[in-house]
Amino acid sequence: MLKPTTKPQADAARGENASRGEPFGVYVHWPFCAAKCPYCDFNSHVRHGGIDQDRFLAAYVQELAYFAEAAPGRTVTSVFFGGGTPSLMAPRVTSAILDAIAKHWTLDEDAEITLEANPTSVEAENFRGYAAAGVNRLSLGVQALDDDSLKALGRMHTAEEALAAFALARECFDRISFDLIYAREGQSLDAWRDELTRALSFAADHLSLYQLTIEEGTPFAALHERCRLRVPEGETARAMYLATQELCEAAGLPAYEISNHAAPGAESRHNLVYWRGHDYAGIGAGAHARVTLDGTKRALSTLRLPEDWLAQVEARGHGLLSDEPLSSRETAEEYLLMALRLAEGMDLSRFQSFAGEPLKETRIDALAAEGLLARNKTRLVATPAGRLVLERLILELAA
Repeated sequence: MLKPTTKPQADAARGENASRGEPFGVYVHWPFCAAKCPYCDFNSHVRHGGIDQDRFLAAYVQELAYFAEAAPGRTVTSVFFGGGTPSLMAPRVTSAILDAIAKHWTLDEDAEITLEANPTSVEAENFRGYAAAGVNRLSLGVQALDDDSLKALGRMHTAEEALAAFALARECFDRISFDLIYAREGQSLDAWRDELTRALSFAADHLSLYQLTIEEGTPFAALHERCRLRVPEGETARAMYLATQELCEAAGLPAYEISNHAAPGAESRHNLVYWRGHDYAGIGAGAHARVTLDGTKRALSTLRLPEDWLAQVEARGHGLLSDEPLSSRETAEEYLLMALRLAEGMDLSRFQSFAGEPLKETRIDALAAEGLLARNKTRLVATPAGRLVLERLILELAA
């Protein structure tokens, strides 16, 4: 069981040395949604009685100050407002949080600042306010392009609203991404190809394309267990994944990560912070963080229930549930898990710097002989065949 944390201490010089030359991200979790989607296992909560946004803002600012003291001297290269549904956040709250980040750290002049949004007409009205606050990249949770599918997924917008929100987003932001879910109930391979082809015609520079997975504890999981929800699996799901790679590649948005596709240069810089094993702060209920102190990477997480998090921040200055040092092996294995998801693969010397020793050549050679891994002098990359069995690759390399 994770233990409650005591406040980590580090002076400015240590923080600067830990982050020198490396990106540093700030994740802001807004844990509220207007409704809970039946497939979602994220830390999100519905509060029909309303939310005291000023009180939560004060808590975000307090927790930012805590992290800034714990990890001083960093240059923030990306900020990501995730959730939950951050587009339910008032733009003035977004602006104040960004001001607090810039107060405590150096905010890079070219920082990527992303906000996740649902494309309902009510939320789209805030787009200009977010842009004025400093958000320069919007990630739209479109999920499907037909109303029947959207209803089945529990979404509160229509396909027409999604397209209208996308058009408005293009007026407000330089960079736009949107999400789609495939392998939905009743969806055929041809239907997915048609839907993705249509999505690619909208000329977004980034797409996140997720195969529907049945997450434990969700309403979809209960339906699936009772055989009341059947989704494409096996060869059909595999064919949908391969079609996704083919169509996106042809459209100039190759996969740079298992589920993420982008035009060259339009990759999510914030997500690359995670996948490349860099440090990031995480504030808000249910957020996670990785911060290097005195040469040791620490894994931090906050209380999940928003009201519990809020009360603890007000009492102690932070909402942390856990703050645990990662061993060199744990740090290296976490990097392996994340980096092999990337098309660029894993930097072997970076893995060795985390682990204190290189990966075993015999394991690399065996997987390469199967056509699942490719390597050059500096990187290890999962081949297209290897990405289909990525979990196996990671388990065998880490053994």
